[in-house]
Amino acid sequence: MAIISSYPTVVPTADDLLIGTKVTNTGTVINPTKTFRAGEVVDASLGYKSYVALLTQTGTNAPVATLLKNNTGATFTWARTGGGTYTITANINTFTSNKTIVFFNLGEYTFASQQPWVRTSDTVITLPLGGDGRITNGSFEIRIYS
Repeated sequence: MAIISSYPTVVPTADDLLIGTKVTNTGTVINPTKTFRAGEVVDASLGYKSYVALLTQTGTNAPVATLLKNNTGATFTWARTGGGTYTITANINTFTSNKTIVFFNLGEYTFASQQPWVRTSDTVITLPLGGDGRITNGSFEIRIYS
C-alpha cells in the first residue's frame, strides 16, 4: 500500500479522475468504490467565458495587451480607429448581444468617460476615450455569459 504523502500535489482538471464511493443499498453490491471525473462531482464553471488583459496605449498606437486569461476560444486584435477610439476585434462571433459585459479602467490615468465601451457587433467592442495616451496598465475584462 502506498503512502498518500508520496504522491505529487497537482491542480486537478475537470477530466481528472477521483476515487469515491457510490451509495447503493440495493442488490448484492453495497456502496462500491468507483472513479468519478472531477468535473462531474463539482461544477466549477462560473457560467461565463472571459478575456482578461492589462492595457497600455501610447501616442497614436493601438493598445498593447498583456494577456492574463483567454478561455473564449477566440483570437483578439486591438486597433486604434481614430484619436482616442480603440477596438478589440474577435476572429469569430464572440460578443453575444445581451450576454456580454466589459469591465474596464484606465489604470494610472484618471479620466471620466460617459460610455467607456460599446458593443459594436458580435465581433467588435469599441472604447471611445476621447483622446490618445489615456491608458496605462488599465485592467480590461470581457465576460460572455452562456
